[in-house]
Amino acid sequence: MMKALPFVLIALCTFTLAYRYYSAFLAAKVLSLNEDRVTPAHRLADGHNYVPTHRWVLFGHHFAAITGAGPLIGPVLAAQFGFLPGYLWIVIGVVLGGAVHDFVILTASVRHDGKSIAKIAQAEMGSIAGLTTGIAILFIVIIALAGLGLAVVHALESSAWATFTLSSTVPIAMVMGIYLYYIRKGGVLEATLFGVVCLVASVFLGKIISETSLASYFILSREKLIVGIGAYGFAASVLPVWLVLCPRDYLSSFMKLGTIGALTLAVIFVNPEIHMPMVSKFVDGGGPIVSGKLFPFVFITIACGAISGFHSLIASGTTPKMISNERDCRMIGYGAMLCEGWVGLISLIAASALFPEDYFAINVSAEKFMDLGMSVVNLPELSEQVGESVAGRTGGAVSLAVGMAQVFSRIPGLRHLMEYWYHFAILFEALFILTTIDSGTRVARFIVQDFFGKIKESWGKTDGMIGTFVSTLIVVLAWAGFIWTGSISTIWPLFGIANQLLASIALIIGSLWIARSGKIRYLWVTGIPLVFVSITTVTAGVESILFNYLPLAKFGQFFSAYLNSAVVLLMIGSLGTMMVIGGIEVRKCFVKNL
Repeated sequence: MMKALPFVLIALCTFTLAYRYYSAFLAAKVLSLNEDRVTPAHRLADGHNYVPTHRWVLFGHHFAAITGAGPLIGPVLAAQFGFLPGYLWIVIGVVLGGAVHDFVILTASVRHDGKSIAKIAQAEMGSIAGLTTGIAILFIVIIALAGLGLAVVHALESSAWATFTLSSTVPIAMVMGIYLYYIRKGGVLEATLFGVVCLVASVFLGKIISETSLASYFILSREKLIVGIGAYGFAASVLPVWLVLCPRDYLSSFMKLGTIGALTLAVIFVNPEIHMPMVSKFVDGGGPIVSGKLFPFVFITIACGAISGFHSLIASGTTPKMISNERDCRMIGYGAMLCEGWVGLISLIAASALFPEDYFAINVSAEKFMDLGMSVVNLPELSEQVGESVAGRTGGAVSLAVGMAQVFSRIPGLRHLMEYWYHFAILFEALFILTTIDSGTRVARFIVQDFFGKIKESWGKTDGMIGTFVSTLIVVLAWAGFIWTGSISTIWPLFGIANQLLASIALIIGSLWIARSGKIRYLWVTGIPLVFVSITTVTAGVESILFNYLPLAKFGQFFSAYLNSAVVLLMIGSLGTMMVIGGIEVRKCFVKNL
């Protein structure tokens, strides 16, 4: 049986060397970062969206915004194929694909006045490409937000402890935002201390409330959670970025980074066994969690842990409008993605430390588990230790929380705190997800307003009330509707395909921008991940239509069958259109440089 420590050390060394040398090469040779170039945050400062921000605060916001459910849930679900495929894809994919993708798009957006990726596409490739990108992105971001929102609904359902603590982060963040913006703009340290102390206090207070009559106010049904998350997404989108979104994401990043750091140390100290086989019997298909073969489905299931198109929305949305110094793009763009890759890696290890029988018993229904012919190993004991039944809690969030709690509880003297570790892990996951939902909703609002601006100019202004409220409402109703009618088995594969197709589109735009910048000899930097991600994702899209979505019609699920298939076809068509336009434009750059 393999131990976790060697895999942790190999990944740590790889990420460290990649940041030290490869990101430095990208910054100096490919992107030519210049600290003397004035950024849009200063040139276009408006106190609402364009706000110069300290690089560590912005790193916290950016990391919190990009690191949603993907690197937590994806690797857990992909463990069905075994430990090794997911491990290799995360380590190699994040270094050569995901971090490059984020870094290039962030820098490109800063050079284009902080504009969205659709606007960059229009500037670099023409109006048809801009329109195609905008439509594709809108579909993709709505599906992505639905997939992330569904995960947080599953994590919080009937949990007063987690719901209270999570909701308390909003007023805490607002106090921090008001303090930093109105009272003392340079008071990052004291605002941080206040936020962290309040956050820790809310965790313990949530436990107390969950054991009193007040718990009934925080035990919410699936439908109420969807409404609540939608209301939060709406508020975070329409309010000034400094009031809720940025300080809350910054505050959440402490819990995220702190928990991942603590879990990393726990994994190193405990050095748990990897009970999941290196490669499972489901590599050729027939798995109970992911319907499909290892190739190409491991690459779209993990998605965010290695490369994520959703990141291009943040890297060309809120973050570039707050970059104070252009050289900060390296730390925020490349560095934050390495951190996300690490989150995915640790999540994979925590889930793989469970016995396979217990892992499947948590992640599939009781009927499916019986069909597997397996018998649980430690599941009854685990359920007793965490204080609730965990069997049949599909979606990946619960199995990850159990895996994390199991690792922490193996530290001497902490075994009796298993219940606390489990609920803390649930809260930790929910924080990850909501910080992507708030930024994602705001970015989607910008895209809708771009379309509105073509109808009436005032509606397209990001600080206009009518355009802001109406576009946000459309976005929230769309992704909340998918959550209301969908399930993890239909939404998550659709999310993975959409996410990776957007990554391909972003890499096309980034490649052309690099070529137009006179760096055509460095096209391999974005070209290699572009070819790989495009092939795997289109293959997954076609197989999903044929074997996953259209067969739903046989069971009377016509809406899901045809809607999901149509959305996938639309996205593949968008990618094909961008490939053609991008290829023509890059060829022009080659001819020009001959």
